[in-house]
Amino acid sequence: MKIVILGYGKMGHEVEQIALQRGHEVAYRIDTEQDWYRNIDNIADCDVVIEFSTPATAIGNIEKCFELDIPIVIGTTGWYAHLEDISNRCKNEGHTMFYAPNFSIGMNFVFKLNKEMAHFAQKYDYQLDITETHHIHKLDKPSGTAVKLAEDIIDNNDNYEYWTLDEDVQENDNKLLRINAIREGEVFGIHEINALSDCDEITLRHEAFSRKGFATGAVIAAEFIQNKKGVFTMEDLL
Repeated sequence: MKIVILGYGKMGHEVEQIALQRGHEVAYRIDTEQDWYRNIDNIADCDVVIEFSTPATAIGNIEKCFELDIPIVIGTTGWYAHLEDISNRCKNEGHTMFYAPNFSIGMNFVFKLNKEMAHFAQKYDYQLDITETHHIHKLDKPSGTAVKLAEDIIDNNDNYEYWTLDEDVQENDNKLLRINAIREGEVFGIHEINALSDCDEITLRHEAFSRKGFATGAVIAAEFIQNKKGVFTMEDLL
């Protein structure tokens, strides 16, 4: 594949290394508006864009790829308030996009376990909460991964109706699922789902040791959507 990397920061560099290791060509590296418009006529001839930019620029990047009708893999989170509109446009106009709150294969296994634990917690009266820890440079809070964990718990446990950041809690509410978001150092990503009862405590934990797992998943996703149309996620890939 001829790949365009959109957002050439630390994740973009990691994606480049994995793409080259898997035998692909990195045709363009786009990190500014000037980069984009300087190469726009050639980008359309590439096979896929892999996007790890910022929440503020993600929507514009997706729309540019739709205009060029080039498939896009979206690693940026923090833009999901627009997900329904973007997904509908993708389907209606016959484009291709793959998005995921977390591209780590291991984390996506934890997503499955989290749903099971949500059922278990309701049946046996365990109280749930989530803690996520990331590096100080991460812009969105809570992480997209923590939001997915919370929404999956709400969908699979009738005891919870909504989630909020722990720091924003105004009063106790039994229907509220708390997310504690910590920003410190250069942590790549730790997510913990805690289940507490009067008798014991269970913790489901995932820790990323580097960016390699996210980059590998993103490149595999780019391979997966070749010659496909529509909206795809890690559940489709797995």
